[in-house]
Amino acid sequence: MTTPITPQGWPQRLLWLGIAITGASAAGGIALNRGESINAIWFIVAAICTYLIGYRFYSAWVGARVLMLDETRATPAERLADGRDYVPTNRWVVFGHHFAAIAGPGPLIGPTLAAQFGYLPGTLWILVGSVLAGCVQDMVILFCSMRRDGRSLGQMARDELGPIGGFAALLATFLIMIILIAVLGLVVVNAMKHSPWATSTVAATIPIAVFIGLYMRYLRPGRVLEGSLLGVILLLLSVGAGGWVDQQAGIREWFNHPGLPLAFAVIGYGLLAAILPVWLLLAPRDYLSTFMKLGTVILLAVAIVILQPEIKMPALTQFIDGTGPIFAGSLFPFVFITIACGAISGFHSLISSGTTPKLLENERDIRMVGYGGMALESFVAIMALIAACVLEPGVYFAINSPAGIVGATPEVAVATISSWGFPVTVEQMNQLAATMGEATLFARTGGAPSLAVGMASIFASAFGEHLLAMWYHFAIMFEAVFILTTLDAGTRVGRFMLQDMLGNFSPRLGQTSWYPSVVLTSSLVVAGWGYFLYIGVIDPNGGVNILWPLFGISNQLLAAIALTVATSILIKTGRIKYLWVTALPLCWLLILTTTAVYEKISSADPRIGFFAAANDLQHKLDAGLLAPEKAAVAPQLIFNQQLDAWLAMLFVVLLYLVVGDMLRMTWRRQRGLSILPSSETPYISNKPLPVNGVSQ
Repeated sequence: MTTPITPQGWPQRLLWLGIAITGASAAGGIALNRGESINAIWFIVAAICTYLIGYRFYSAWVGARVLMLDETRATPAERLADGRDYVPTNRWVVFGHHFAAIAGPGPLIGPTLAAQFGYLPGTLWILVGSVLAGCVQDMVILFCSMRRDGRSLGQMARDELGPIGGFAALLATFLIMIILIAVLGLVVVNAMKHSPWATSTVAATIPIAVFIGLYMRYLRPGRVLEGSLLGVILLLLSVGAGGWVDQQAGIREWFNHPGLPLAFAVIGYGLLAAILPVWLLLAPRDYLSTFMKLGTVILLAVAIVILQPEIKMPALTQFIDGTGPIFAGSLFPFVFITIACGAISGFHSLISSGTTPKLLENERDIRMVGYGGMALESFVAIMALIAACVLEPGVYFAINSPAGIVGATPEVAVATISSWGFPVTVEQMNQLAATMGEATLFARTGGAPSLAVGMASIFASAFGEHLLAMWYHFAIMFEAVFILTTLDAGTRVGRFMLQDMLGNFSPRLGQTSWYPSVVLTSSLVVAGWGYFLYIGVIDPNGGVNILWPLFGISNQLLAAIALTVATSILIKTGRIKYLWVTALPLCWLLILTTTAVYEKISSADPRIGFFAAANDLQHKLDAGLLAPEKAAVAPQLIFNQQLDAWLAMLFVVLLYLVVGDMLRMTWRRQRGLSILPSSETPYISNKPLPVNGVSQ
């Protein structure tokens, strides 16, 4: 029998129908628009409506029918409360913490780089992928971890699948983490290279974070709002101070460095962040970055609504065939691999099975933190795509294309880019660099500089053209804060993983509080990602072509591992009819990652295939065709290309070991054979919530 619609229900139903129609119209306009410029406001409308519909209906259905969230069930934060790791925390505070932890460079840089294909492919994948895959992964892994006392992804794999699948998941997670952190460092280095203003501003964020940590712990304990306001003010002042530094002839040279010294500085910072007490640097930086991230994203959205800029990038470019100058590879699968975190991110599964499940005080908050947090990150990705696509395409390609591809001199570079049908001039680029307070913007690879130019152009047009250079370096600082919070948190998580693995051989090394173990494992983790960062920095093509595809592949492989574990848990807990919720995104990721790895291994194109690139470089080195400076680093680049190839193959093997273990477990369960029991903790009722201040 159909339940009649009550008068009170009509307004709400009409509201959601209106949101759905508006979102569909905006998305349809973006997808079907051809030959005319399109206003950026439609991207905002399509994104917000899509996220609202996904959160209101799909996440609610997944929470109620698939996960069966239980508000009466005690969470690990309540049952295991220890005042240190397990702490019942207000859901808004947890949401801020979770978003700060998951929001790294992926949603900023991936969409920016993927804009070389045009605005359409990236936009559609960000919207569809996040609502049906990324948000679901984060929400389901958070649920699974909470039902298992906040266990990590590797521990859940070991408990649910067995030692083979568990070890494969743990090893893959650790190795992938090394690659992810290296790319974070590369993006920061490329943003600061030969930019005293940017370097001094980013450097200032470190003592500011330390000062706020000391301030809130010793000087004014408990004054959270006061410390927060002070920290944000100091961060904003650091941008202005960077401009002053850039104008001082003597001082500016202290911060004017090429990539390699900056890479060593980032490596040193990563080591310090991993071994210093968490309250001194990591916690205050993450805390301050939450305000900076949320505030800037909201401000950017407001500026776009006020300004309503036109999208300059075409819907599709000729580079969908794989000949792109920023990174090589055809539209499928590389737009999905490049977008990465803007749609689905394996890194999020480490946070959703890390600190976050130890903080939530009620299962009903899983939707808001897990699904909602990823939806907000996806909105950041849409903002980044808009900022890249409002630039003139010629300017976009001049900033992001490496000198090794378009030419070493500005004259050759603009001639090459203009020949593609994207006109740009040396005078135009020089004028743009001057207004941004930079010496040059040519070949500033990595995505961060072009994103900063796009953001600064939007901010300046909406709030003041005379502050263009200030807006540019504010955007650089914003990106660096995004990235460094993930870099230092990722290093610490990597250290915990390594300690967990070494603890199987030496219990003393497995003690996270034993300082010699902390220093040893932190040094090993930093040395691992520091090596890849070093190789990326010395690469004549800017490092993006080497590291970003491996980063994207690794990230999506990790997401596939997380979805495999989630699918196993759904099977073991009797939710087989809802298997498609995690199995469909898993199958898509298996197709994507397998295809991408196959192309990176087998392609004869040196710009795509790892082995092909190593062989091509070896041939040029043997024939004496390389310039002396390139010949000096060629052996290391050759080795690294080969290493990347073997790592990509290893990651795929580890993924299929996990998937194979899941299929083995499913087959045994369906045949009625014995399998490992579910590691879900027994039901314990939570404490009744107080009513009018009185506990029931």
